[in-house]
Amino acid sequence: MLLNLTISDLAIVKSLQLDLSQGMTVLTGETGAGKSILLTALGLALGERATSDYIRPNCKRAEVNLEFDLNALPTALQWLQDNDFDENQHCLIRRIINSDGRSKAFINNHPVTLQTLQTFTSQLVEIHGQHAHLTLLENEEQRRLLDNYGKNSALLERLNSCFRDWQTAQNELQQLQKKQTQAQQREALLRYQLDELEGLNLASFDYEVLSDLHRKLANLEQILTTGQTELNVLYDDDKSIHQQLKTSLKSLIQLEQFAPELKNVNVLLNEAQIQIEEAVYELRHFLEHQEIEPTQLQEIEQQLSVLQTLSRKHHVKPEALFELQQNLEIELTQLNHSGERIAELEKLTIEYQKAYFPLASELTIQRKKSALKLQQKISKMMKELGMPNGEFLVEVNPLATEIPKLNGNDSVTFLISANVGLPPKSLSKVASGGELSRISLAIQVTTANDKSTPTMIFDEVDSGIGGGIAEIVGQKLNQLSKNRQILCVTHLPQVAAQAHQHLYVEKRHHNDMTASQVRLLTEEERIIETARMLGGVEMTENTLAHAREMLFKKHENYQHFNNLQF
Repeated sequence: MLLNLTISDLAIVKSLQLDLSQGMTVLTGETGAGKSILLTALGLALGERATSDYIRPNCKRAEVNLEFDLNALPTALQWLQDNDFDENQHCLIRRIINSDGRSKAFINNHPVTLQTLQTFTSQLVEIHGQHAHLTLLENEEQRRLLDNYGKNSALLERLNSCFRDWQTAQNELQQLQKKQTQAQQREALLRYQLDELEGLNLASFDYEVLSDLHRKLANLEQILTTGQTELNVLYDDDKSIHQQLKTSLKSLIQLEQFAPELKNVNVLLNEAQIQIEEAVYELRHFLEHQEIEPTQLQEIEQQLSVLQTLSRKHHVKPEALFELQQNLEIELTQLNHSGERIAELEKLTIEYQKAYFPLASELTIQRKKSALKLQQKISKMMKELGMPNGEFLVEVNPLATEIPKLNGNDSVTFLISANVGLPPKSLSKVASGGELSRISLAIQVTTANDKSTPTMIFDEVDSGIGGGIAEIVGQKLNQLSKNRQILCVTHLPQVAAQAHQHLYVEKRHHNDMTASQVRLLTEEERIIETARMLGGVEMTENTLAHAREMLFKKHENYQHFNNLQF
């Protein structure tokens, strides 16, 4: 049960703390007072998507807190325990929306994802919106309502799990079968490409090394000529650098006896002489082992030409050709084994189908049983809601198909006959706007009786209903509240009069800012608010008397209401 709702800086709500109790609570107020903001806050706390537009102007963030009593919800307590949250009987849900559009969600101060939040809170609160009758026209929504009423979730999950396995195998099978039609041509091409690449023995050489060797051989004549010239300059000529350095060193050594400071200079020159001798040795050794071989250069040029041609052909760099060869080998192997995989997948799809259809048949039987009960209850409720000749039918037709489908192979259709003698037709073809609202309410109230959700919120689901029917709607919601908490947003005094507590939403202006406030009405204030909802520019004694009478029908303390003076 929802114990407390706290809001700060959300839209036109500056600050609000609202305590709620068991039973039926109505929320009323003038149009635009902010009732929708309270439902928006609840939706955000339950896991709906959020944007920074929700934040009150000039504020950094908005926050919504919900406090629940889980004493009567062992499944929710078990969920908290299974997910390593605090399993206290009181649970705190918190949602924070920041000015940058990001939001955070918490369960008992543990950060959670929106999906986790929605999974948990779906056990706690169920919201019935004022536009539920529009989605009611969709066959998928009709199917969902029937399955919820029939408690088919476990069977439906088993069936859909089987369907997803079949769909995965079927999709892979179709892709492989499609590829197989082109497999022979593709295999021939792969073999041709592999033969071409394998003939080069790509694993035995490095393209960069081969390119470097080619550059060396192409410039070998210049290397030999320049190398010999520099040998002469460094060592072989009479006036070579080595000879001049040797002469200088000899002269400076003689001076060292007169200037000991030159010792380090002589050491450096001696080291330079040794370095030149070693460099000359290596250069001479390199030049002696170089030979111009036109045939070798020609072979390398041919190899590079082939590699470059293939790289352009396959749209890869030359150094990536070996990796390409490996990938082609893998693809060819897969092609060779695709037949085995196709046979395996064909077997799997048949097995999944064999598992699926018995589950689908079982689901059809369950749906037909539930349909009979549901249509009787809703037909009865329609009569109570002012459609005395209304008949509601739930048609469950198994589809003639051998292809598994999500949520079973049944077509579920809601039909009504609003008048005697007329054949039943689908809701979209028969029901007027007012009738559709009443039918939708009948379905919501009827199916709610079979749910374990402790808190149910009805957002103007009584739209389009008035008079005595509105009073019956209020009575039905009141009956629902005997074993759960009902929160109802309404504009109908007949519904509001049935509530155990009455909350009033109003706008107030302060310092050029507008803010919505919610307060619990006293008994005197309830009479005034009920009278306001009854209508009229002036609140006469007759209007107030009518309001007293409406509240008297619901409340036992008639004498107290009757004695209140205004």
